[in-house]
Amino acid sequence: MTEEQQTSVRPAEKVLPEAPPAPPAPPHNDRKARGVLRAALRWTTAVAVFAAVGAATAYGLTRLERTDVPGLSTRSDGRWEYPVLTRAPLPSGSPGPFAESNGAGTHHADLRALLLPAPADAEDDRTLRGRDGWLARKDFLAEYAAKDDRAELGQRLTDHGLRHIAARGWSMPDGTRTRIYLLQFDTAAVVDALLGPYLAPYSAPKFPLRGAATSANDETFPQEALVEDVQRVVYDEARPYGGEQVRHAYLAAGDTLALVVQSREGGARAVPFQQTVTLQSQLLG
Repeated sequence: MTEEQQTSVRPAEKVLPEAPPAPPAPPHNDRKARGVLRAALRWTTAVAVFAAVGAATAYGLTRLERTDVPGLSTRSDGRWEYPVLTRAPLPSGSPGPFAESNGAGTHHADLRALLLPAPADAEDDRTLRGRDGWLARKDFLAEYAAKDDRAELGQRLTDHGLRHIAARGWSMPDGTRTRIYLLQFDTAAVVDALLGPYLAPYSAPKFPLRGAATSANDETFPQEALVEDVQRVVYDEARPYGGEQVRHAYLAAGDTLALVVQSREGGARAVPFQQTVTLQSQLLG
């Protein structure tokens, strides 16, 4: 069986290595599309070098090809096999979150459609499905270890006008568990105020997660993997681990704050975590 038969992500056309075609020109009036086409997303881990060039115009039904996103070119280093990724459609006439005409940074697409889909071989976490795809606030707050922290953060979310939460989770055959939460507010300014020094200081998170009492900034996460316009703060649980190692990242993209959590008994591997955070960032951007 060929590699193309083993993955659901297939290139749109055959590309000869010696003469790769140039990417299509972006629309003149789309600042985000121009930035994506200019940016080469290159990131390095101890076991692999990933490269990706975003080839999509901003929003619309745009296919992220196998060679366009990090982590989908090979499985030899532990990367997961994600399905074809498609940007969520926008209501007719609505700008993307980073368009010049969208000062509030609003994601007009359905927030539930911005969640990263589960990779191949994953088992769905039904507890994160919520009601009609919307998760209750208490279920999100359950990620945090201390009762007082849950109370304080819950009140802060109320004060900042949290609109709703979309979530998805899954577990892999090797025991890795992933949880992704997207929290939407009225404006990007609110999200910036939450992320900032309040929720995600550089050195360590303000509110420890369950099972990760001593997390610290993950300085090994490739800086080259930054996605334009998406802020990112990444933490790794410090040794010695408890029952499992926990990695997590906060993302801020316009009016949406994301929390990505991965945990695994014996150690949460860096490569799939980096891959998951980067792909979720691209869907939000």
